[in-house]
Amino acid sequence: MSKTTNKFAPEVRERAVRLVLESEAEGGSRWAAIVSIAPKIGCAAQTLNEWVKRAEIDGGRRAGVPAKIAKRIKALERENRELRRANGILRKASAYFA
Repeated sequence: MSKTTNKFAPEVRERAVRLVLESEAEGGSRWAAIVSIAPKIGCAAQTLNEWVKRAEIDGGRRAGVPAKIAKRIKALERENRELRRANGILRKASAYFA
């Protein structure tokens, strides 16, 4: 995920993804639906395509790591780094005082 601010509300994202998936289900191509819907909400077609992919992953229709699990893994990795750093500091302190 980018570090820029997100200018699209979750409701807008969900509606755009739903429109793309409905349009695709009616027999149209996905990319044609994306290209027609993206300018209406003011985003790039590739951005909308990424939203659709993420929704499919979170919904279990596409292989990948769901957003909730990815967020949890990232938090655990951050905690692991902090604990390793703290252990290193404690090791150095114990060696200094020993």
